[in-house]
Amino acid sequence: MEVAVGGSLLGSISEFCRRTGMAESTFGRRAVNDGKFVARLRDGARVTPETLQRVNQFMVKHGAPGAGESPPELMALIRASAVPSPMAAPVSRDAPPEKNFRFFDNRQKYLLFVNTCSEKDVVASRVGLELAHIHPRPPAIRLFDAGMGDGTVLARVMREMHRRFPTVPFYIVGKEISLEDVRLSLRKMVDRFYEHPATVLVVTNMYYTEAPWLTPRSVPAATSMVWQELSLTGTTAHDFAEQISALEPFLAKNWQARHSPKTGNPIYDHPTALVIYREDYRFLLDEVIPKRGEGKAEYDMVIASQPYRLRAPLEFKAQRVIAPLVRALGEGGRLLGIHSHGDDPGLEIIQQVWPGENPYTQGRHDLLRATKAELGKESRRYNFNAYADARALFRYEMHTLPSEISASIGTSTLFAAWNAAIYVAQIDDSRLSEVLRDTRYLDATREVLQKHGSLWFLDESYVVSRKRD
Repeated sequence: MEVAVGGSLLGSISEFCRRTGMAESTFGRRAVNDGKFVARLRDGARVTPETLQRVNQFMVKHGAPGAGESPPELMALIRASAVPSPMAAPVSRDAPPEKNFRFFDNRQKYLLFVNTCSEKDVVASRVGLELAHIHPRPPAIRLFDAGMGDGTVLARVMREMHRRFPTVPFYIVGKEISLEDVRLSLRKMVDRFYEHPATVLVVTNMYYTEAPWLTPRSVPAATSMVWQELSLTGTTAHDFAEQISALEPFLAKNWQARHSPKTGNPIYDHPTALVIYREDYRFLLDEVIPKRGEGKAEYDMVIASQPYRLRAPLEFKAQRVIAPLVRALGEGGRLLGIHSHGDDPGLEIIQQVWPGENPYTQGRHDLLRATKAELGKESRRYNFNAYADARALFRYEMHTLPSEISASIGTSTLFAAWNAAIYVAQIDDSRLSEVLRDTRYLDATREVLQKHGSLWFLDESYVVSRKRD
């Protein structure tokens, strides 16, 4: 069992290192034999209860305050992470999803899903269809990605944009709070700067209500904001790759996040905007490169693919995510929203393990109604298109060879299929631990794969477009 430690453990370690004058790398080596332990925590890593105990014992032994007493914050984590007894009360399913759901902190599940399923490619193709309906205005096509993830979708969309608009400057803003995802995304951007040199890329960790405008809403956040420009020199992809790789210390320092004590959602330590463009195109891009404090959105295209947790309240999705993104559209601009739909073999696996489980209770029609209500009179400026199922729904699959789905399915295929099913349905770790004690979950997965001959999922899409004056 692993647990999310948030800022409490980091706070205790930082205070300990400050009092003792010990470097964080030294602390990691001496406490848990890992010099990068503290850095991994800042990147969102989880720790086991055993590791928490080792950290606690080291701090008590080497000078934690209170003459042998454990730091209160650390003991709270240890108690929370203790393995429950057989009589322990189960986690309530009625608890707010923002607080009890920490599934997406698990990088292994995320990366396995991304690399075994075709969702990213299918989503990028769906975005490409919308590009035919935008009406860009000088000086650039403006695109906002409301959750870059590992950059797979954005890189493919940028290739499609180059095919359609080979000589038009691009202004692209990507929101992502995960340090690891920012690293993965930037690696994919190297070839984009080579193929389409008239590109300005901005990466930010700000909230949905701030990121489109690159402007923090509160005064304390605005005063602590970090604004960094990187003008790429050279003319080869190798040149650009080296300069982007050199951003690692900057990212490690400024892309730190913690969990909100109110919602449990990740929030930034301080708002950051990283602006990247080619130095040899600076003159051409002078009107495209954003200036700190300008606060301009006016996007031609907004990609909102899985921007909220499936089980989050409808009002939260509309108020905190979709409505702000709609307000960021320019004339003729289009927002493409995408989220999981259910009614597919993936849900069959889930319901065989948890009968009656159905996280897909809020569809696109519900979300658009809530968004219109949130916008109020402003909604008259927009068209809300839910479309019929034939257009709104689309399918993606887990990659398998035809020979893999047979009478005897390999264990690796079963694990990949199970991972995809629980990832899409957003089953939290506390519930997973209950069913991993035997092989019933693999039996259910095998049965569904053999029934359908493959594993596939359904997403649903919707479009909000701003009317042209």
